[in-house]
Amino acid sequence: MENKIAVFQGKHIRKVLHNDQWWFSIIDIIEVLVGGGRPRKYWNDLKKKLVAEGYVEVSEKIGQLKLPAPDGKLRETDCAETETIFRIIQSVPSPKVEPLKRWLARVGKERIDEIENPELAMHRMKEIYQKKGYPKDWIDKRIRGIAVRKSLTDEWSNRGTQSDLEYAILTNEIMKGTFEKTVEEYKRFKNLDRENLRDHMNDIELILTMLGEATTTKLHQDRNSIGFELLHNDAKDGGAVAGRTRKDIEDQTKKKVISSKNYLDNTDRKRIKD
Repeated sequence: MENKIAVFQGKHIRKVLHNDQWWFSIIDIIEVLVGGGRPRKYWNDLKKKLVAEGYVEVSEKIGQLKLPAPDGKLRETDCAETETIFRIIQSVPSPKVEPLKRWLARVGKERIDEIENPELAMHRMKEIYQKKGYPKDWIDKRIRGIAVRKSLTDEWSNRGTQSDLEYAILTNEIMKGTFEKTVEEYKRFKNLDRENLRDHMNDIELILTMLGEATTTKLHQDRNSIGFELLHNDAKDGGAVAGRTRKDIEDQTKKKVISSKNYLDNTDRKRIKD
């Protein structure tokens, strides 16, 4: 587990990485939202209120995790992941919470609108990338890459891929063929932690990733591959096609395609975190 500090309304909120998700100190959040000197008592009363309102699984959603106390020692503290924290926030009757409640309501409406009209989600995605500093041509490639990836994973699902592990193995086979690195090796090379690898690729890296995945999709369809073993062979061949293209580019340019920097670094923009 990894302990870190988050900042909320100028106050520190302790958090810990647990089971690959951020879990936040409930006491810290309660103290920020309601003030006063007895956040633990408030939280105990609120737990009873949540159960009375029908949120009976509250105890299952909350974990006792070790976080640094004021004396520097690690002590067990009530923590919850993001979804549960939002549920708790909605139950706090404090004027400080109203802006958050309005924000949650707006986000909920946006998600419902996106389900009814997926094109809205695409526009919102473009806006987010633009705010991070990406130019339009990079954003277009990134969105195209998402579509290519979705077509590939649909093929995997329809042709017998049954677990997240199998999806990861197939993805790594394409990445190794293309870049001679697994996804995790590539992320370490770029000094990334939980960030999305593709959001930190330059144009050529994105294009080669698309080539490997699009080729693999075509091989699945042309060969009518069914079952993990045949899909794995196709992924290896699709990655090899992109890998040969990468090597040809490197031979022509006398430069390595793979970069340890992310795209915004290369364009002198700020470094981003997801």
